[in-house]
Amino acid sequence: MSKGKIFVTGGAGFIGSRVVKMLLEQGYEVRCLLRNTTNTRRIDGLNYEKFIGDITDPKSLEEGMKGCTGVIHLASLSNWKDIKSSKMPLVVIEGSKNVIEAAKKNGNLKMVYVSSSTAIDGTDDLRILNEDSPLTLPNNNHYIYAHAKKQVEEYCKQEAQKGFPVVIVNPTEVYGPYDYDKITLGNLIDFATTKTVQLAEGGTSIVYVDDVANGIIAALEKGRPGERYILGGENMEFKDLAALTLEILGIKKPIKTISRKMLMTLAWISKTFGINMGFEPAVIPYAVKYWFVDNSKAKKELGISFRSPREILEPTLQWAKQEGMIK
Repeated sequence: MSKGKIFVTGGAGFIGSRVVKMLLEQGYEVRCLLRNTTNTRRIDGLNYEKFIGDITDPKSLEEGMKGCTGVIHLASLSNWKDIKSSKMPLVVIEGSKNVIEAAKKNGNLKMVYVSSSTAIDGTDDLRILNEDSPLTLPNNNHYIYAHAKKQVEEYCKQEAQKGFPVVIVNPTEVYGPYDYDKITLGNLIDFATTKTVQLAEGGTSIVYVDDVANGIIAALEKGRPGERYILGGENMEFKDLAALTLEILGIKKPIKTISRKMLMTLAWISKTFGINMGFEPAVIPYAVKYWFVDNSKAKKELGISFRSPREILEPTLQWAKQEGMIK
């Protein structure tokens, strides 16, 4: 007996593919919104239903959700190269509104909107943030992504107040195998391959991809409409993340902390003159902040748990080595 059919956007992605796999394992049917150009290698061989459409096309969404019992909306721009893209408003904001409208038209389907911990906030000093923390990041070119995600969250909350059952989840920095696009794996590769690891003061909560997928499904089943839930594991300073990565890989090299101003200057030089500094310049405004969070609400209300940093990094690095991304 099926638990229902879930319409998933972004189901071929790094997190989405794990959500699709877990939904199927837990007795749901899955219909994935895909484009003709979508690379489905992560979900090939899984017993899901394919629906060709686009989140920027409202009619395809309405059609795609027919007969479904719930919606998980993951589709977004998540490649660092797209993080300041002009497509951001169209895809992240308008696309998400289209998904919500289609879910309402198909019987007010319960929906999970997958936001980001960047929409919670980032700070210069070490502070633990939670679901109620105000977003204080400047609304400028550096943080377009965080503010776009936050804007969709506000829209979700307004719709929830009108009776639309939408739940928001905020994954932190997600690691795991099959990160072909090196969304976070790029950090670990940089640690492994640069002569000296150079980092600014800051840190983040890291989380395993399967724990995020589990949290998303738990939010669909147990989450309260209009609420947000942080899906993140332990908080780690960037220098400790680098040290643990090198320890697991058996590499000895210096880790140096440089000033935030210096790192921002290097990013500007890299971007302006096209010089490869060993990092993606768009990452840097995010890599000079603390993104420390409290995950207790998700643990308590959704009944989920999170792996330790070592349990997160070991399988991730093992996969990267198998793929030849790290020697």
